[in-house]
Amino acid sequence: MGKLTKVAVPIGVVSIVLMLVVPLPAAVLDLLLGFNIVASLLILLVSMQIKRPLDFAVFPSLVLIATLMRLALNVSSTRLVLSDGYAGKVIEAFGHFVIGGSLIVGLVIFVILTIIQFVVITNGAGRVAEVGARFTLDAMPGKQMAIDADLNAGLINETQARKRRQEVTSEADFYGSMDGASKFVKGDAIAAIIITMINLIGGFAIGIMQKGMAPADAVSTYSLLTVGDGLVSQIPALLISTATGLIVTRSASSSDMGTDLLDQLGRNKQPVRIAGGAALALCLIPGLPKLPFLVIGGLFLFLSTRLTEKPDVDEEALAAAQAPDEPQPDSPEAIVERMRVDPLELEVAFDLVELVDTARGGDLLDRVKALRRKVAMETGLVIPLVRTRDNLDLPGSQYVIWLNGVPAARGNSPAGTVLAIGDHLEGLPGKPTTEPVFGLAAKWVPAELQRQAEMAGATVVDRSSVITTHLAEVVRQNASALLGREDVKVLVEMVRRSHPAVVEELTPALLSLGEVQRVLHALLDEGVSIRDLVRIFEALSLRAKKSTDLDGLVEAVRAALGGAISQPYVTPDERLHVITLDPAFEQRLLEAVRPTENGQVLALDGHTVDSLVRGCTELLDQADRLNLSPVLVCSPQVRAALSRLVRQVLPRLSVISYNEVSRTAQIESLGVVNGAFAVR
Repeated sequence: MGKLTKVAVPIGVVSIVLMLVVPLPAAVLDLLLGFNIVASLLILLVSMQIKRPLDFAVFPSLVLIATLMRLALNVSSTRLVLSDGYAGKVIEAFGHFVIGGSLIVGLVIFVILTIIQFVVITNGAGRVAEVGARFTLDAMPGKQMAIDADLNAGLINETQARKRRQEVTSEADFYGSMDGASKFVKGDAIAAIIITMINLIGGFAIGIMQKGMAPADAVSTYSLLTVGDGLVSQIPALLISTATGLIVTRSASSSDMGTDLLDQLGRNKQPVRIAGGAALALCLIPGLPKLPFLVIGGLFLFLSTRLTEKPDVDEEALAAAQAPDEPQPDSPEAIVERMRVDPLELEVAFDLVELVDTARGGDLLDRVKALRRKVAMETGLVIPLVRTRDNLDLPGSQYVIWLNGVPAARGNSPAGTVLAIGDHLEGLPGKPTTEPVFGLAAKWVPAELQRQAEMAGATVVDRSSVITTHLAEVVRQNASALLGREDVKVLVEMVRRSHPAVVEELTPALLSLGEVQRVLHALLDEGVSIRDLVRIFEALSLRAKKSTDLDGLVEAVRAALGGAISQPYVTPDERLHVITLDPAFEQRLLEAVRPTENGQVLALDGHTVDSLVRGCTELLDQADRLNLSPVLVCSPQVRAALSRLVRQVLPRLSVISYNEVSRTAQIESLGVVNGAFAVR
């Protein structure tokens, strides 16, 4: 059936176009005229049965095809009327029926039908379609913002949001198409009038001049055919115009039009009862026939006794009654729900709401969604939905990033400005500040001076990018705090679907879900991506058979990941900049390693720790001046304890072992730390 439809529709449209130039026999024309009337009636009935306009989304295109078909039939019938004086039995029968022995009466009825279609229905439907298209387009930004808000609040998922966005777009496209389709109907009405005039005038001329008919015979013959032809085309046009009006005036509902009509008109008895009484009262007017009004009034009064009046229902109370499990506002369950802490929240001041409002060009929500995808690809952590809300208590231009109910970071983003980052910004007006992620000197300058700031050598960042970058840095620094037990379970199930043997061997036989979570936390704390869960789980399975010591598990995973750990620090030209330890000093550190309940630590005196920190800091400062990101390389035996110490004083310096150095990168040493000073 589907293949037949794909072929039949194009063939039908091409055939309609051919009808404009190819003569049709009278018998074929009768068949097509009958089909046209029935098809128009079908379209009208379907438009009355739909529950919302989008259920008949093909209607605008169908109007164009139906209009083209009526015009093609008009051309074919005109050709037969003017050439043969006969256009089939359908047109002749309609002509006899309307004229009824009087040409004047027939023409008047035809003109009235045309006026009804053109002036009343077509114009009204066109106006409603135009207004509907305008209002739908104006409402699109608000609807899109509501969908994004529901998505960020976790009320809907990405699939539901995509479906709702598609519905909003389809609705706008439909009403825009309906605005154009109404012009087809209007043009069809005008064309019908013109064709009818041509048939009358041309028929008289041909009958008298070419066929030698008497004027009365010519008028009788061609007026009958013209009125019949016009009526056969006007009836389908009137049906299509009515369907157009029904479609554009139809609001979304859970029932078809007939059900809604009876339900809403008969919702209350009183109006029906009053209407029946008014009909009976008209019988008291002298001269009016009493029987029609007695019948109508009695019928309405009878209907009022049969109607079942529906009581007014408080929908909120009904919803509360139907949801007995819904906690009361002051119940312990409701209080606990309000106490629930979101893992990640972004709170903005009143003047930053425009960054969230898509209707005003705000793209912050889209950037936050893109950030979630980017962080997932970089770290393997699917961060929870970021709940974005406004806070009138915040000072103007301020935003706060909350992590598990605690403010993790805050910043400013003044309206009408951009952030210019650079060292030579004295000549630009604005408020000096510090870039929130890297601590670079910056200045908030007016947005209209963006070009001047770029010419001054500054890096210019818009407000949404500043907030998104700050949020990304908070997420990376606190990635382990965002990886909950339920998240680990989801990751384990994801690996189980593709590598069931790996998961079955690891948990719960060797490690519990909590122990796996501890390992993943330790990796995230050290900036190691957990995307390659299969290799991580395989390494854990092998190590856990010997020991479940946390540091041992983590080092086993790092050894399995190998060069993937150092790859993020490799420059585009395949260079890895490293800081190394003097062998003698590294041996001292190895001798100072002590096991504890929380992992290995270095038992060093204050002087040695100070020398280590000063040496690393000096080399890091040199690297910063060269715009490099080095790593500290040491032996695997001391790496865990050294990393735990360095993270406390120099969190931006990563510590890797020799086994984790990329084999394809070219190693460049920035210096050696010997416990007393750094050596270049």
